[in-house]
Amino acid sequence: MRSESLDTGSNAGSNSGSNSGSNSGSNSGASKSRESAAPRGLFARYLALTKPRIIELLLVTTVPTLFLASKGWPSLSITVITLVGGTFAAASANSYNSIIDRDIDALMERTMHRPMPRGEISVRSAVIFASALALISVLLLWMLANPLTGILALVAILLYVLGYTMVLKRRTAENIVWGGAAGCMPVLIGWAAVTNSLSWAPVVLFLIIFFWTPPHYWPLAIKYKEEYAAASVPMLPVIATMENVARRIVIYAWVMVAVSLALIPVAGMHWLYSAASVILGGMFLYESHAIAHRVKRGVDPKPMRLFHGSISYLSLLFLAVAIDALL
Repeated sequence: MRSESLDTGSNAGSNSGSNSGSNSGSNSGASKSRESAAPRGLFARYLALTKPRIIELLLVTTVPTLFLASKGWPSLSITVITLVGGTFAAASANSYNSIIDRDIDALMERTMHRPMPRGEISVRSAVIFASALALISVLLLWMLANPLTGILALVAILLYVLGYTMVLKRRTAENIVWGGAAGCMPVLIGWAAVTNSLSWAPVVLFLIIFFWTPPHYWPLAIKYKEEYAAASVPMLPVIATMENVARRIVIYAWVMVAVSLALIPVAGMHWLYSAASVILGGMFLYESHAIAHRVKRGVDPKPMRLFHGSISYLSLLFLAVAIDALL
């Protein structure tokens, strides 16, 4: 799966040549764009630092896990504690990511409007904010849920900040594969909050998200390939051929669907989840193969169709998990 040849030599050459010639022009355009952006209030700045849209997707997987772990309606107190603690943990990890990646974000049009590239928040203030969120999340989950939940929240933060942001993101095309493990942690946190233990069911949920992450994120990286290249971030579409990227999207999609079906016997799922996993999985596979087919034909792969579709897939699949737990 990882044996494809990566065009690192030509990419390094093109980066050294293009960055010196084109970055001066693109940087001037980027600075003008940042200057022309409307100013934000204090609350809006810190909210933007946490990347709330990413947090929303994490919560989409947490709540259904609470239902499945409870075999029905979870207690209101555990639900509130888990969601608040999980939100703070994700906000902390995202804030650290914004701090560390501020140089990259300043070079990419998609991210240059974030608070750190615009200088809206000082590094010191951002670090204090992110650290406070991390401390509150771990203590809240440790004391009001159980120690295992607090430990898992801390592991999730460290995986995203140290594993993905500081180690993997700028060094390897496998960054989103292994770094994506941090985004799978909410299901373990949710399960532990209810049961004070882990079992095979949350592990399967973890693996569904793990194998979902690459075919979800690589289409976005295809669309913004030039921006990632300009920022010297070795996303797979930057250093591999489009054929290799499309092939790996298809492989991960098939594994993801297979794992989603494995949840049926492992967690004793009923007809509703079983039907949803087959139908939604078939739609995901169709769009994954469609990208590969368009790449093979040499036409626009239309990657954002899979990107947006993958969000719908995960949201609906986990909704089916929650409803199925009530049957």
